[in-house]
Amino acid sequence: MANSPSQADITRQTDRYFVKTREAVGHFGDKNVTYAVFMRRPVCYAPRLIIEWLHSVAAERGTEFDIKSRFQEGDWVGAGEPLLFISGPLYHLVDLETLYLQRLGAACVAAYNAYSMCVTLPKVGFMAMDARHCAGQEMAEMMAYAASVGSESAKRDSDAVGFIGNSNDATAHFFGNPGGLGTMPHAFIGYAGSSLRAAQMYREVFPDEGLTVLIDYFGQEITDGLEICRAYPELAAAGKLRLRLDTHGGRYVEGLDMAASYAVLEKHKPRAVRQYRSETELKWLIGTGVSAASIFHLRDSLDEAGFDKVKIIASSGFGPEKCKVMASAAAPIDVIGTGSFLPDVWAETYATADIVAYDGNIRVKTGREFLLRNGFAEASAKKNG
Repeated sequence: MANSPSQADITRQTDRYFVKTREAVGHFGDKNVTYAVFMRRPVCYAPRLIIEWLHSVAAERGTEFDIKSRFQEGDWVGAGEPLLFISGPLYHLVDLETLYLQRLGAACVAAYNAYSMCVTLPKVGFMAMDARHCAGQEMAEMMAYAASVGSESAKRDSDAVGFIGNSNDATAHFFGNPGGLGTMPHAFIGYAGSSLRAAQMYREVFPDEGLTVLIDYFGQEITDGLEICRAYPELAAAGKLRLRLDTHGGRYVEGLDMAASYAVLEKHKPRAVRQYRSETELKWLIGTGVSAASIFHLRDSLDEAGFDKVKIIASSGFGPEKCKVMASAAAPIDVIGTGSFLPDVWAETYATADIVAYDGNIRVKTGREFLLRNGFAEASAKKNG
């Protein structure tokens, strides 16, 4: 993603008014400018893609951009605070704004979400499964990078396990892995005809790997889960067997209904359902789909059968808010598969750039004076009266 497009691509992809401005500046004469780039909501700073891209374009154009980050990668940044300052010739910068802002805002929001999820559940490992929800490979790269930034920041701040990897090879390097993680989709269970047969087939082809099996395809999470454990007792005892719970939101996990779900939480975490909850939060606790009660229910069933080392992977809508509910219930999750750190409200991902100085003279759009009070070196510029 760092590779710069051709000038023809930049001209075609950027907003037309920036292209026209570049032509006018080329006609009347260049000025050195400084842009302040900011966002309107708190974010986790994820600048690597924008910085690499800008340096790549500068090198191609035979110029240099002075890029000053105000924060370290992974830092929390408040709304309206300039994230970075970009200085250089207006002629070479003005037509890049559209494309470099695309590489910043969504990454910062996704990193913020990933950070909050990891901090909320510090003992849980996360796996990024967002690629199929992305609009193309550039977005997939951006989101994987963002998850890694949020994860590393959470590891520093709270000793969290964080993201242990992602689901494809192309972006695995962001997590320090040689390739993507994962074993089988629901389609493979359907192909095999049973959860156990899918496990057997997978094991035959990949005998040296640990085994993760989806157990919700036939609506028999407990029955199928225990059958797989009994088929692979050595893997189960060694902690190398993992059962993934991805139950459809339209039904309860095998053996549960609303009353039974209440009973499960009453046994393990009674206060979880005795405090005020929204309808959505209550569903995440005792409702259909992958609820806190369903995870406790699976854990109880495994432990009672002597499979206490078998790991539980939970997936299905695990964003920041659902993670908070799971944390409040102390749900026994080992790993969460998630793509729900992707920004939910896309308007919150919009980054903005404003020029704050022209040839050393401070001049900024009325209403954006706050940019001058937040990190801009006023001593290096004089007020243009």
